Amino acid sequence: MTLLLTTLSTPLGNLNLIADEHILLGANLSTLKALKESLSAEDAMREIKSVSKIPVITDLINDYFDGDISAINAIQVRQPGAHFSQAAWKAMKKVKAGSVISYGELAERAGSPAAVRAAGSACAKNAIVLVVPCHRIVKTGGALGNYAYGLNKKEWLLHHEGAL
Repeated sequence: MTLLLTTLSTPLGNLNLIADEHILLGANLSTLKALKESLSAEDAMREIKSVSKIPVITDLINDYFDGDISAINAIQVRQPGAHFSQAAWKAMKKVKAGSVISYGELAERAGSPAAVRAAGSACAKNAIVLVVPCHRIVKTGGALGNYAYGLNKKEWLLHHEGAL
């Protein structure tokens, strides 16, 4: 089966998406090259077709930017990564729009309370920006922490969701 690739224009800039039918495999605010490099070895070998929109996924992301901040919860995702990263990404998906948790709390929810640095690494390695909401993870005390695409984008997303 062919993977579908599209780029959406958003208030944050271009959002690149790649999906296997209804499962989002990658989303970034950088380059198509980086998006393709985030795929699993198996998916990277598949044919990729550029399309104007990916059914369901594009609509849900547009709904999110139009104000339905819970719309992205309906998007299924898959990305390669180690066991702890998978647990952290699953925990991130459960953080409700409009709220934030600390890296320490993410580590705890992922099953390893002492793995705060690994929680930060899972955020940094997250290949499905926005939908796996690493932007909802902040430092203890509420400081924003880091964000691969710049703190201004993290701050925008948190304002959009009502967390700031």
